[in-house]
Amino acid sequence: MANQLGDKLKKLRKDKGFTLESLAKAADVSKSYLWEPENREVKSPSAQRLTSIADQLGVSLNYFLEDDAREPAEKHLDDAFFRGYKNLETPEKEQLRKILNTFKKS
Repeated sequence: MANQLGDKLKKLRKDKGFTLESLAKAADVSKSYLWEPENREVKSPSAQRLTSIADQLGVSLNYFLEDDAREPAEKHLDDAFFRGYKNLETPEKEQLRKILNTFKKS
């Protein structure tokens, strides 16, 4: 049986230029925790840890959970962006809003 979670995780990790070690460090998980779903069928991965990994890879948790092997859809990228935005401090949010306003058509 194909390990869709592992296949998605490994491909996206490599596409983003992460090694197992560098992604594990960035997502604050162990290298062995990251290796496991990439190489074996995992019955119940931790949602908290998968969310941390997804954040580092710039996708939403749903990307890993959906039964769709396609590349991350724009929706997943948007979800990840908005999740990151919500975690910003007020001055950074204001700065980002100003940047977005420069893209608005007159």
